[in-house]
Amino acid sequence: MRAVFAGLLLLGVAAAQTPEDLTFTGGIGELREISRALPKYFIADAKTHLATRPRITSMDALNARRDQVRQQIIQNVGGFPERTPLNARVTGVVERDQYRIEKIVFESQPKLYVTANLYIPKNGKAPYPAVLFPLGHESGAKAHEAWQYVLGSLASKGFVALAWDPIGQGERSQFYDPDLRRSRLVASTREHTMLGAQCLLVGDNIARYTIYDGLRALDYLLSRKEVDPLRVGVTGNSGGGTHTAYLAALDDRLKVAAPSCYITSWERLLTQIGPQDAEQNLSPWLNLGFDFPDLIYAFGGKPYLVLSAIRDFFPIGGARASIAEARRTYDSLGISEKLGAVEVDDGHGYTLPRRLAAYRWMSKWLKGEEDDGREPPISLATEAELQCTPTGQVSTSFDGESVFTLNRKRAGQLRAKSPAKQDVLAAARELSGYRPQPGSPPVTAYGTLQRKDYRVEKFVYESEPGILIPAVLAIPQKQSSGHDAVLYVDGHGKAMLSSKLGEWMKNGTVVLAIDARGFGETQSKPEAASEDNRIWFGDASSTSAAFLLGKTLVGLRALDIIKGFELLSQRTDLSLKTIHLVGAGGASVPALFAAALDNRIQSVELDGLLMSWQSVIDTPIHRHAYEQVIPGVIRKFDLPDLAAALSPRNVRITSLVDAMGDPVPAKVAASLYGARMAAN
Repeated sequence: MRAVFAGLLLLGVAAAQTPEDLTFTGGIGELREISRALPKYFIADAKTHLATRPRITSMDALNARRDQVRQQIIQNVGGFPERTPLNARVTGVVERDQYRIEKIVFESQPKLYVTANLYIPKNGKAPYPAVLFPLGHESGAKAHEAWQYVLGSLASKGFVALAWDPIGQGERSQFYDPDLRRSRLVASTREHTMLGAQCLLVGDNIARYTIYDGLRALDYLLSRKEVDPLRVGVTGNSGGGTHTAYLAALDDRLKVAAPSCYITSWERLLTQIGPQDAEQNLSPWLNLGFDFPDLIYAFGGKPYLVLSAIRDFFPIGGARASIAEARRTYDSLGISEKLGAVEVDDGHGYTLPRRLAAYRWMSKWLKGEEDDGREPPISLATEAELQCTPTGQVSTSFDGESVFTLNRKRAGQLRAKSPAKQDVLAAARELSGYRPQPGSPPVTAYGTLQRKDYRVEKFVYESEPGILIPAVLAIPQKQSSGHDAVLYVDGHGKAMLSSKLGEWMKNGTVVLAIDARGFGETQSKPEAASEDNRIWFGDASSTSAAFLLGKTLVGLRALDIIKGFELLSQRTDLSLKTIHLVGAGGASVPALFAAALDNRIQSVELDGLLMSWQSVIDTPIHRHAYEQVIPGVIRKFDLPDLAAALSPRNVRITSLVDAMGDPVPAKVAASLYGARMAAN
């Protein structure tokens, strides 16, 4: 990498007076792409792991892969709850000429209420074949127009069909505000990410709840006398396609599957749009070499139809690649007819051509007959007509649980109590995904800026292959027998150094300020549609990609900090006496981890440190916390435990923030960190 920058033009001497003087603003050569370095790093890492996937050439190998995928999903989500009584009840009926719609409420877990619509044919003779229909993220949930076309058509064609409101949608908003008459977070995907971060801290995935709702919906469907338990299929679009794939992989009672607008490949997904919704990212899925074809294999060779849109945001190239791989397997096993694929030149959604293909597939494999190739006229119901609760929301109709309350209880049961110092430090290394990089990092100089009392050296170092860290080194002109030094890392970037630089230079302190990956100039540029999400979750895409690869942004940034510490330590020309690490804002948790992971760091100061991970679990809505998440960490230790584990090294905390990013009162801060809190 050193050679890549050879011969680049150095910056001229200038007066460093503004934050821009502490950056590489404008881009120099390859540095113009530095904001793409982190996504490219994850893509390259994913390719390495995906290259290790086995070829499936026998039924024994297929069944073994099915069992492996199934167990991995269960492990990744944190296991499923104990099956308890559904306590199902019908709260109303909507009549149509060809079918009736029963409005159902059941409990997937005790007091976790699920609202559902059951479509039952009026023609033909029971028991009927049935279709489980998990929903996507579209507005209206079970009342969404496209879903009503699918469900009504299936019922008209002689299938019992069941759809239910997913967590965060329809009548099951987890953040419903009665005054606003909508979710405080507006979008269901945002609700999922908010809850997803809290679940991850406990060692679970929000899919533990979304998948389990589907498994219990299947329990309910099979409890109905109208249903033939040996003829049950599953289909859904987008998020419903995700859960079609999950449920098909996990439950042998399902005989036919048809996910729509979901199956692609992880390489294409990471390259084009990045990780999607919280329940669609199972960590460390990619680190173990699992890809989309594995979800097909997990169905054990039963009839599987992949429905795709050429102009979908789920990349069509990935769908084609995964289908081609799975087809080679099905062909080699002599079951080619059981794998189907339909792609349509349209966009994301369960549009008519894909719906017709699904009807044909379900009729062929569940009824043993050809579908008539038509979609019947459907009389659409309003959202109010299909609602199952008195108020239209479970949160205001029943005194029940939510994912937030259940996760908080689970954290209380699993949280580590007074962990030993050595256990905390060992867990910090393991859970953060930290992997030390041997040797001194390559460095490329980018010139010097001169001021009256100090000079600023600009350079870039390679923390690990593919990760470039922009840095500025401020060296005071004041001479002494030795200097103290500060390694400064700020979540807003090294340009924030400008407000503190004068005092440090006056005191004769050498300062190295860096942009750890994802900070400052290395921050990924968000799509316009995701800018609002960044306000809540920061770089959610990179955070999720790290989890998928068995890593965390905290651990990766800690590595960048440690490499910066090494570089500063090696500057023998500066006669440094001590090096003091300062982490501010979003860099404070990575800085704390850097000290925990490398005992050469003897002194650390933290400004704006998240008060605790427990506070994120205990607060329904959090902000700026997602990048600080480490999966499963609350089972081993919390941030106050980690700070204590650094004793007798010097840890000084100048301020704490709560889960919303607001200052923590001094009394609360002192109760958590004691003498480590600096006096105001």
